[in-house]
Amino acid sequence: MTGFFIAIGFLTRLPVPQMGAFSIERLAQSMRWFPLVGVLIGVIVAGAAWLGARVDPWTGALAGLIVWVGITGALHIDGLADLTDALGAAHRDRARLLTVMSDPHIGSFGVVAIGLQLIAKLVLLHAVIEKGAWIALALIPFAARIGPLAWAHWLTPLQEGLGAHFTKAIRARDLIGWGAVLAGATVFCPALIAAPLLMAHFGFWLQLRLGGISGDCHGAGIELVETGLLLALILTLL
Repeated sequence: MTGFFIAIGFLTRLPVPQMGAFSIERLAQSMRWFPLVGVLIGVIVAGAAWLGARVDPWTGALAGLIVWVGITGALHIDGLADLTDALGAAHRDRARLLTVMSDPHIGSFGVVAIGLQLIAKLVLLHAVIEKGAWIALALIPFAARIGPLAWAHWLTPLQEGLGAHFTKAIRARDLIGWGAVLAGATVFCPALIAAPLLMAHFGFWLQLRLGGISGDCHGAGIELVETGLLLALILTLL
């Protein structure tokens, strides 16, 4: 379970026991546990939304969103902002795009992306809460975190570093195993059928537009897949 605790420490702000000396290899191998961390995130987010909804659906949506951002430390939404800044500032120059993406400062494009993403999740959470789809809501972060495993196995890292180690750490059996779990989860949330389509679409777009993937792209992909699955869930509940 060491890898699971390392994955919790990487993806969330939750306290975890000390796992010994840090290494890039151990962190990369922990990626196999990302979907299970997603289950933990989903249960906590759904619980917060349920408690807030005891007041009214908008309070529930706000509580769920605050916990969603807080528990992840805004890690993934930061990746979305960095990717958006890079696309906006250097959409025709790949070298410039990579430079902007690695810049820790946020620009106007990133600010707009963060604002739109938070508004989208708030509105979609409200709709999900009104339908009382608590189990489905808890499963969405799980499904979205299968994406990084698929993208790491499939796409070329844009830069040397952690992304390259992720590529080597993911095995075909990891994808097959989590894919089977995802298929089983569709019994409780049929909207999760959209997850592979959303992941594939984002992966193909990255390959065509950037020629590979980076850590920021992984974060952006998780955010976009989560939002896409919230929308798919609402559509299946109409």
